[in-house]
Amino acid sequence: MARPVSRRTALQISSISLIGAAVSLRAPSVRADVPRVLANGQKPTDKRLGVLKDLNGYFPFTPSKTPEEWAKRAEYVRRQILVSCGLWPMPARPAIQATIHGKVDRDDYTVEKVYFESHPGLYVTGSLYRPKNVTGKRPTIICPHGHWANGRFHDHGEAKIKTEIESGAETDPVSGRHPLQARCVHLARMGCVVFLYDMLGNADNTILSAGLIHGFAKQRPELSTPERWGLYSAQAELRCLNVLGLQTWNSIRILDWITTLPDVDADKLGVTGASGGGTQTFMLGAVDPRPKALFPAVMVSTAMQGGCTCENATYLRVNTGNIEFAALIAPKHLGMSAANDWTRELETKGLPELKQHYAMLGVPEKVRGKYYPFEHNYNKVSRRMMYEFFQQALDLGNVSLEERPFKPLSHEEASVWVGAPTQPKTGDDAEVALLKAFDTEFKQQLKDLEPSVKGYAEYKRVVGGGWDILIGRSLATAGTSRLEPTNGVDRNGYREYVGWVKNDTHEESCPALALVPGNWIGETVIWLTETGKAGVLTAEGAPKPAIQKLLDSGLAVFSLDLLYQGELNTDGTALTESRRVNNPREFLGYTLGYNHPLFSQRVHDVLTTIAGLKAHQTPPVAIHLVGENKAGTIALAAAVQAGDAVKKVGAVFSGPLFQFAQITDIRDPWLLPGAVRYGDVKGLQTVREETTSRDPSAGIMMSYKDAADDQSTSEIAAWLVKRS
Repeated sequence: MARPVSRRTALQISSISLIGAAVSLRAPSVRADVPRVLANGQKPTDKRLGVLKDLNGYFPFTPSKTPEEWAKRAEYVRRQILVSCGLWPMPARPAIQATIHGKVDRDDYTVEKVYFESHPGLYVTGSLYRPKNVTGKRPTIICPHGHWANGRFHDHGEAKIKTEIESGAETDPVSGRHPLQARCVHLARMGCVVFLYDMLGNADNTILSAGLIHGFAKQRPELSTPERWGLYSAQAELRCLNVLGLQTWNSIRILDWITTLPDVDADKLGVTGASGGGTQTFMLGAVDPRPKALFPAVMVSTAMQGGCTCENATYLRVNTGNIEFAALIAPKHLGMSAANDWTRELETKGLPELKQHYAMLGVPEKVRGKYYPFEHNYNKVSRRMMYEFFQQALDLGNVSLEERPFKPLSHEEASVWVGAPTQPKTGDDAEVALLKAFDTEFKQQLKDLEPSVKGYAEYKRVVGGGWDILIGRSLATAGTSRLEPTNGVDRNGYREYVGWVKNDTHEESCPALALVPGNWIGETVIWLTETGKAGVLTAEGAPKPAIQKLLDSGLAVFSLDLLYQGELNTDGTALTESRRVNNPREFLGYTLGYNHPLFSQRVHDVLTTIAGLKAHQTPPVAIHLVGENKAGTIALAAAVQAGDAVKKVGAVFSGPLFQFAQITDIRDPWLLPGAVRYGDVKGLQTVREETTSRDPSAGIMMSYKDAADDQSTSEIAAWLVKRS
């Protein structure tokens, strides 16, 4: 039973904040307006109302002070990457049945064609280079090619190589025209097994076209329904299925396959690629522990983070960036080259912090970076740096670092489908089937993780760990919050306060309404509605019946204008579309890869409020959460992230239960990418039940009615005031 608050304590509280108790109980003054914090014409100050961050922002990295501090941060960022890629939890990884054929025999190396299915409908295609006249297991390097025209078949052409030679970027016309092949040939001559593979949409890997993978610009209504959906749709986003994730999965599966080859030394694995291949290099290094040395060329930077749809994903760089992704490679070997592009400042912005980071971990010698004054490239100068890097990192011994002439592969010699018995289908049907295969597996994973199978702890670790990234903040990371003092007005049996809930750490603030009864027993209910604080009052300004029931029972009620509700809806019109960055391409990752979804930001407002109440001089003895209709999902999510700080949580639905899976528009303000991946509303409810299983005084109540009425909210109110 909660302890009652004395009249003296009530007077103290009322003098300092929003949750004060009534000092006098006079009849209410009838009014038709909603209590306001802002004066007419005054604008709210909240950092989130400013310009959205995008891929061209500034992304510095602050090294951790200790290995223990870094281990905690690294776990979170690594999970953030995996969630954004749809790889948390990881799909099944059965043995790979690769087709290796079409061997081409050169003087001191061979090249073979390789293709295999990494997941039903998703393929890996590439060229496998092997050194001749060597024995035993060999160091092995995989090479994602990046954004070079025609990918693995790239040829600079005569005109381009002429300017490259004139600038000093290249010296040999053959190597210069075929820089991707050149690095694989020389690494093979240095004694390494090398796999040059196609990124999605390039060369032989066109099951998903280059236009779709790298040039997508407009949503496709015909592929955006709950029954039939493709990449970039709301349905794909709800499952965190995106190009970056598919490509990263391919890279992981390449390591799974290549480490089974008899001549591959699994303890000496390297990765290198430039541009988009550089992105794939550090992405793989960040999430997979097997590579021991990684060399992302012309990509690691505090500036532009990657402009292609294949380099971005929702949640990926929220409060992080490419320098920190590179830091996740530590303590393994990391080498980087920079050029006259967005990486030009690497040696002064990024590299010093990475050196500090590596020194803190005790391996300062394992990181290096160098700027070369050439255009965006992987030219001979930077390739030379890479050869030396791998020579040392993979202990290749006394081998020559100077490239020698070679005969490039023709298209026929390189193409994996030339000489292959079949070729996979392409087009919309193939795309839909590929994504459905992942979705089917995701559903089974959720089923296998249910508490009845694995227990609450594992469900919370995996599914709760996913929701933790979707929301992006917990009570522990909510920041310094406070309730800004205001004067109260006596009403009929309670005192009404309006004021601010402010988060000083994140520069966020919400208008708030507090209704505190004279017989306050120390418990507070945060009541959320789809319209903000106005939703707890009648048109005449009196508490709605359910709210009045709480007040009559001695519970205080706290309500908020969440972001873009009420006084935080700066243009006064109903919010029908979420904001997006200044990018004409209709890809959600360009916005939500750098900014939290609106749903998450509203959950942050609730966490700020809980933190502010708990930090108060006289905190409530119990905090409960209730949300009406869609706001019920906000209450559930906030309760999940607040843990034991919230006792009871209720969700009231006037009509069917809201499901994120119903959303088909990527601009829908209620779209929360990944929600379906982690069980939709039921997933949230199940994660929260873990708290209830440990604390019998906690609980969840979900109430549904066919039409809007006061019965559901009254049932919730009765449940909240019920004492054991």
